[in-house]
Amino acid sequence: MKQTAIFPCRYVQQENALSQFDEEVVRLGSQALVIAGGTASKSVVPTYESVWSKRFQLTVEPFAGECSDEEIQRLAKVAQQHQCDVVIGMGGGKVIDTAKAVGHEVRAPVAIVPTIASTDAPTSAVSVIYTADGAFSRYLFLPRNPDLVFVDTSLIAQAPVRFLVAGMGDALATWFEAESCRQAHSENQCGGLGTLAGFSLARLCYETILEYGIAAKTSCEQNVVTPALTHVIEANTLLSGLGFESGGLAAAHSIHNGLTQLSGTHDYYHGEKVAIGVLAGLFLTDRSSEMIDEVYDFCESIGLPTRLADIGIENASDDELQQVAEAACAEGETIHHEPFPVLPEAVFSALKLADQVGRNRLEY
Repeated sequence: MKQTAIFPCRYVQQENALSQFDEEVVRLGSQALVIAGGTASKSVVPTYESVWSKRFQLTVEPFAGECSDEEIQRLAKVAQQHQCDVVIGMGGGKVIDTAKAVGHEVRAPVAIVPTIASTDAPTSAVSVIYTADGAFSRYLFLPRNPDLVFVDTSLIAQAPVRFLVAGMGDALATWFEAESCRQAHSENQCGGLGTLAGFSLARLCYETILEYGIAAKTSCEQNVVTPALTHVIEANTLLSGLGFESGGLAAAHSIHNGLTQLSGTHDYYHGEKVAIGVLAGLFLTDRSSEMIDEVYDFCESIGLPTRLADIGIENASDDELQQVAEAACAEGETIHHEPFPVLPEAVFSALKLADQVGRNRLEY
């Protein structure tokens, strides 16, 4: 029985580390395409470009806003025109996923510099591809993980706290989905059964955000780096990434994908929608009342969504929720990794119940 686990080649996490980034990049290449999100374009690259350019050449290209096939092809052409031998993704989850896909397209090593800790995209060998207008399209599974993940915790401490909270929403799903895959003997994201390491890291991810989540949020609100914030950045980025890939995905991310079919959700972050997927998954998988209370308590304590209204679809009709459920159960979706058959009717009911429980709790 094949068991598999995959990891990025090198992970570096440190406060005030960006001045040393060039030392890591030159391990990979000398001519870099830097795909830069908003913060990276406006502040990070202008601050450090003169330092980095002493060690490697930079071609900086602003990210157009969506990890779509069109954007990937546009940036691949830029990399080829400038003969870039390394691709650097600097920004949030969609910038990072685009950089990974571009690196694959041009056969160049990839370095990732997250400016926020909102997803586990930095470490993984998968890119989530969307349509040009923001609806989920497909997963692009890549043959290798990023060659370098470089996390400057002081940079993330300056980012809006909503990003960190959204990252905890994404990380919240890691153990629940890995546990479903373990119970069902379902494949993980690298084509085999999960390992003890993968499942253990997924559980550690859950325990870490529950233990340190509130303090980490407070640290980020104060723009200071503390041990709690450092732990949660690691959980959101590394533990969640390793846990979901080597443990596996199941219902929560499929429900997220279904939710993206409704345009009202497009202004909300990946992890915020995943949190709704986790809550619906608690009822779908018949979790205990104690576990349900624990997860709702945590979401409420840090400000994660607990109602459909919190992700822009307060007035979603039953027909629209049925559309979400149908998309979540599409062929090939990871919801079918659950240890029992899942039909759209069950997802529809779980979404309705999770939303009502969230509303009831806020009324008392």
